[in-house]
Amino acid sequence: MSNFDQSNKDVENTFVRYSESMLNDIFGTTDVTPFWVADMDFTVANPIKAELQRITDRAQFAYEFNSDAVFAAITGWYQRRHDLTLDAAKFVQVPGVLTGIALLIRELTKKGDGVLFQAPAYHQFNKVIVSAGRKAVKSPLKIVDGRYEMDFDDLNTNLSADDVNAMILCNPHNPVGRVWTREEMEKVAEIANKHGVTIISDEIHSDIIYPGHTFTSLMSVDAQNHVALIGSPAKTFGMQSISNGYIYTENAELYDTMYGVSDSMYLGHGNTFTTFATIAAFDKGAQWVDELLIYLKDSIDWIENFLKEELPEVKMYPVEGTYQIWFDFSETGFSGDDLKQKYAEAGFGFSPGTWFDQNAVDFARMNIAAPRADIQGAFKRLKAVFENSTDGIRSTPVKAEAKTKQSCC
Repeated sequence: MSNFDQSNKDVENTFVRYSESMLNDIFGTTDVTPFWVADMDFTVANPIKAELQRITDRAQFAYEFNSDAVFAAITGWYQRRHDLTLDAAKFVQVPGVLTGIALLIRELTKKGDGVLFQAPAYHQFNKVIVSAGRKAVKSPLKIVDGRYEMDFDDLNTNLSADDVNAMILCNPHNPVGRVWTREEMEKVAEIANKHGVTIISDEIHSDIIYPGHTFTSLMSVDAQNHVALIGSPAKTFGMQSISNGYIYTENAELYDTMYGVSDSMYLGHGNTFTTFATIAAFDKGAQWVDELLIYLKDSIDWIENFLKEELPEVKMYPVEGTYQIWFDFSETGFSGDDLKQKYAEAGFGFSPGTWFDQNAVDFARMNIAAPRADIQGAFKRLKAVFENSTDGIRSTPVKAEAKTKQSCC
């Protein structure tokens, strides 16, 4: 049984989540427990460690490429795990998921075109669009009975524009935690096809799915007209700094184009550590992932119960997938910089909601892939800060714009 409760605070590192400059910029202090980066504070699975150790002990690092074995491991995993049949010959390896999205945007659209995504959204989507000289087109998700849903009417309107030729879909969705149903995936593909829009489906969180929900890859709905970033072990296995991204499509023309781009820029070489760690993860890491999901679900249940009993003013949206939780603090009366000051006082390193939607001043995202004792301590401190505020948890919100120079992951 994996020990997810183990503290890793004393591990020598330069992890982004502990960056003093970023912590000071975001929270005004370095004295926070960091839940703001979507990576893991867990030791990786033993098969991954063993493979990395094998390569290190060998002490030889000559040219070594084995992408065919990587693609075979990925296809085997998705067949066993999700009953999803993928063709190992239809993958294009790139250095990371965002690299793949950036390349696709440049190939599928031209400068000045619009690229749509659904907000609130992973904040790097906006950057990867705008930095390519494209226009970010936002389609707001809507809240129905306390749960986020796609606004298909808005999607239909925005995707009908002549200059919108691509859409980034996040499934499961970061930060709101939705796992889109097959019906939702079919509907969004239908709308995109009607308007000749190619969907780029970011499926990096596809293995972090909780009981009662099922992951539906866009590639099981329409792999001919669309493309997915699928198969990265980064989120599933905590391999964020040693993982590649993988573009997948069964559209022959698009595949040839993306393979040509990657090959011409030598993006598909990877490195030995990433190659064999990925194979070990997908071939031998299933038990570890099963244990991880149980641990994460127990943490979600603890947070939900704590909020219900101790901080009912804080709303937690249902978590169907990912290890990110989306919170609404509007009932506390604190907002924007005012809210950020409160959780900084508690040493609670949330991601500000405005990273994901400029209007989400009442919201924050939390990464829960961390030891539960750290999570419990942070929430207890947050409760104490709210209770000890001179004005308490106010009934009249104070609106403030949250400004942060840096963001990440």
